[in-house]
Formats: sequence, structure tokens, C-alpha cells
Amino acid sequence: MTQRRRPAPRPPEGTPPPAELARMARAGLAAAARVARWADAALRPGRDSASPDGKGTLSEATAGRAAAELGLTPDQVRHDWDTARLAGLVEVHGDSARPGWRLRAWNRDDSAVLRGWVAFFDAWSIAHPEPADREPAAVAEVVSAMPQVLSFLQLSAGPVPVEQLLDLLEQRVTELRTERCEIPYVPQPERTAEPGPDDTPLAPLLDWALDALASVGALTCGDGQATLTPLGSWAVWVKLEQICVAAQSPAGNIEVSAEDMLRGCAQLRPNAARAEYRAWLAARPVGGAVTELIAAARGEDALIRGLAFEALRVVGAPAEPDVRAVVDETPLRPYALLWLAEHDGADPEDAHEVLTREEATWLWVDTAAAVADHGEAPLLVRHLESAVQATVPALLDEVRAVGHPRTVQVLVALAAAHPDPALAKAVRRAAFQVHTGGS
Repeated sequence: MTQRRRPAPRPPEGTPPPAELARMARAGLAAAARVARWADAALRPGRDSASPDGKGTLSEATAGRAAAELGLTPDQVRHDWDTARLAGLVEVHGDSARPGWRLRAWNRDDSAVLRGWVAFFDAWSIAHPEPADREPAAVAEVVSAMPQVLSFLQLSAGPVPVEQLLDLLEQRVTELRTERCEIPYVPQPERTAEPGPDDTPLAPLLDWALDALASVGALTCGDGQATLTPLGSWAVWVKLEQICVAAQSPAGNIEVSAEDMLRGCAQLRPNAARAEYRAWLAARPVGGAVTELIAAARGEDALIRGLAFEALRVVGAPAEPDVRAVVDETPLRPYALLWLAEHDGADPEDAHEVLTREEATWLWVDTAAAVADHGEAPLLVRHLESAVQATVPALLDEVRAVGHPRTVQVLVALAAAHPDPALAKAVRRAAFQVHTGGS
């Protein structure tokens, strides 16, 4: 049955082009990028520096030094540093912080900038914490309900009275409580007891939420009305599209680990597999998804390794730093080099030219291992034709030389599958020599 592909979605009419959206995002995050670049230059290993405290916050000494060098106050530096962390310009790993891949790509990659802004937008309730005197449960309900409020703002495509948004918020909170089998929201100001979440007025919390979203640049408020900015409208549309894509997962692998998802895609046709990758990726933060895919590629199953890099092709530019970081890992090197060549614009048909003879031979053995484990004998025989060596003896010599851990199993499987008795005998002899370490 031929799958019908969903046409590529288009943003709402009037949405600025990506380059203009990226310009807006760069402007909104300029202060954060400035502090991140300062930290990159000033806090590298070997420099005189005060390192972060292990929680991702700057020490007093470092904040003071940055403030003096950048002409800011320490509080401004801390605020911009926190924004940089939320936007992925700075990444915290254990007790240290390092520049994020988005900072490296900031000036040349609009998609990296927009992903960074969306990450900041997603963290609006962290970027602008709620007042300390608010009931935590009520705050959590409002945060959970705000996507519906934002969707309404996006669909309205213009100013919406805050009173109307409050009505919608109260309805959504009531739905959330009903789903948990709680009593509906009924304001009861006459009570004198300590308020619980059901008694907390939602209007002040809506004001806080709107202020927080305004602080990240997602909307503007004035004259009792709220309006999404172009960036905010685009980001909400992106989130709605992600939900739609995730809902279309044909094989139901959205909630499983990367390895299980890839294993589930092994029998799918390429287009169907790519749709599954997109759905799986849409359901989780891109950084964690890439980390999971790389971890799956490091496993022993060569088929999963190849599929992991196919999924990373769907990720695109955000995966580049992680792929580049594994180039020196022997099992992943050929896959990473091919990925990077295609990412840099090489034709997929010609990308193999970036591989040395040894790397191409390693990849041939790894692919043969995947075929031997998961494919059929005729596929393994046909795989011989893809080798870069002109003759089988030359292939066997070079296969033995690269030292792939699955060499013996691959050669034994190939000998068993090949219909030519003389060639099969030569392959079996090579397998025996690799196994015994002979020549």
C-alpha cells in the first residue's frame, strides 16, 4: 500500500520569512550571546577564571569580572547567563559549563538561532519565576493550561482581551481538575481559611504568565489586551505542527527509546522510516534525542548503527556538533564522515569519496554484519558488488587488515551464502586465518 505523504506545512499567512525571524531572535538574545561569548573566551581551561558552581550558575567572582569587562552589573550578567543556558548557548555538564553548539552556529545558521529561541520560549516559566507567595499547585495548573491559551492567541492572529484569556484559562484549569477527578474551579473569596489550589484566584497568575511570556519576547501586553509577536506566533505554530507530526506515527514508536524505535523501523520502507524518525524526534528535545541516537549507534548491532545515522540525517544541522565529536571513534567514523559530507553539500552518491580505502572497507564489513544478522543470503552475496576492491582476493586481504570485530562472522556467512564453490572456499580460508591469526 502506497503511503500518502503529508504535504510540508506552511506557516500562517503573514509570518515573516525564516531569515527575518532569525534576525528578531538574534536581537532578542543578543545580550545572552554576548555573555556566552565572553565566557567562551575568558573561562577556557588554562585561563584565570572562576568556574561555575556545578549548578550552572556563575560564581560571585566570575559574575563580577564579567560585569566589569562588559560594562554591566553582576545581576545583569547572571540574568543574561541564565538566558544563555535556557537558549542552549551555554551547556552545563556536571561541574563545568561549555559553549553550546548554537553559539558556534549563531552567526551562520538561522535554524540554530530559531531552535535556540524556541528553547528559551519553552522555558518561559523558568526565565520569569512566579511570585513566591503563590500556591505551587495552582501555578503548575496555569503552566499546564497556557499552551491552549497561546494556541487561541495564535489562531486569533491579533489582539485578544485579557478578560477573554482569563475565561479560557479558567475553563482549561477546570478541565485539568476534572481529568484528575477534582472539584471544578469555583472562586470563593469569602473563605477565611488558608487558600489551596482550588481557591487561588487565577487572574494574578494569568498576569504573571503573560508578563513572563512578554519577557521572553513571545507576546506584548497593553490596554488590557495581549498579542503574540511574530516570533511568538511562529513558535506556537511550530509546537502545534510538532503535535500533528507526532500524532501521525504509523508504527507507534514515539514513546520508546532510540534503539527500540530504530529496531521498529528496520522493516519499514525508507519514506515510512523517515516519517517515524520525524515523529519520534518531534516528541522530545533535540539535544537529548541526538544523544540517544549516538548512544544507540555505539552498540554492537550494525543495523542499528546505520539506522541511527539515517535518523540523524532527519535531525540535520542541530546534530552536527555531536556527529563531528564522534569522528575519532573507529566504529562510527565512516558513518560520521559520510553524514558530514552530505551535510556540507556533497551529493549522497559521491559522499563515499571522503572515506579512505581502509574506512570504506570497515564500513563494508559493518554493513555486511548488518545484512548477515538481519538480511537474507542473496543480499549478502550482492553486497560483494559494493566493495571498493576490484577483486575478491584484494577485498579479503583488506578486510583482514582492518580488524573489524565481526570479520570472522561476516566471512563465514558470506562463504555459506555464495553459490560459487571456489570463491566460498577462499572466503572460508580467509575466515579461518583471521580466527587463528594466521596468514
